[in-house]
Amino acid sequence: MTEEYGLLEVEEDDVPGDQWEEIDVADTEADRIARKQDREFLEFRKRIKDTEQFKVEASVFDDATLGALYKLVQDGYIDAFGGPISTGKEANVYTALGPDGEVAVKVYRISASDFRQMREYLDGDPRFEGIGADKKKVVVAWTKKEYANLERARKAGIRVPTPIAVERNVLVMEYLGGEDDRARRLNEVHVENPETAFEVVREYMRRLYRAGLIHGDLSEYNVVVHEGELCILDLGQAVTVHHPNSREFLERDCYNVASFFRRQGMEVSDDDLLEFVTEPEPDPSADLEE
Repeated sequence: MTEEYGLLEVEEDDVPGDQWEEIDVADTEADRIARKQDREFLEFRKRIKDTEQFKVEASVFDDATLGALYKLVQDGYIDAFGGPISTGKEANVYTALGPDGEVAVKVYRISASDFRQMREYLDGDPRFEGIGADKKKVVVAWTKKEYANLERARKAGIRVPTPIAVERNVLVMEYLGGEDDRARRLNEVHVENPETAFEVVREYMRRLYRAGLIHGDLSEYNVVVHEGELCILDLGQAVTVHHPNSREFLERDCYNVASFFRRQGMEVSDDDLLEFVTEPEPDPSADLEE
């Protein structure tokens, strides 16, 4: 079971520091495509809207979102669309065929997203200063934030879906699943060795913290088992350790994780988990001085 939940190696040559790229929320090529609406785009829009699995409310597939999908197809990230994986209040996730196999396409809703909840996580994040109250810009920032967070987590040795591309409110990433179904969440499977699973999850929490991030919504509902590995999902709301609410979010993550493993019969303390996650990284120079 230890091998089943094995940890990833950290990319030592590119360990994340505390530098953050500024995120651009200006109009993208997708917005231009939606405004122009030439013959090819109109044909694409008709084909998508006539497809059975995309027959959903207009709040998900407005023209600008269709423009983003069209641009991702033009750029070679998507060859064909599949069916839905999951639907939620803020985003729908679909399968699609990419040049190297199946991918997941996450579409954030512009008009139906919970604006106030997003602001709770965005306000105070140095990457998103000056966005203001424009809902479209908030959702676009949120989508690009998830891409950046996934990339940072992956470089820190945390098993997450590999981000592939982002366009406006659409995120393309690695599909975690097999031919017949998506990967199963921890709450959906029988955890045969909860001790090992807990060790992996807490180590990923610590690696994320040392990479400057806190998940902010971690629980058994966004940890999945894929090909013998535990993988962390849904990093859209993850905040930097400098966020004014970062401690509150981290304590909540520790409570959720510890509570799940207590239900698996383990003696797990919220405070002990918090102490482990926030333990300072060893100073390599200390060994040299001895």
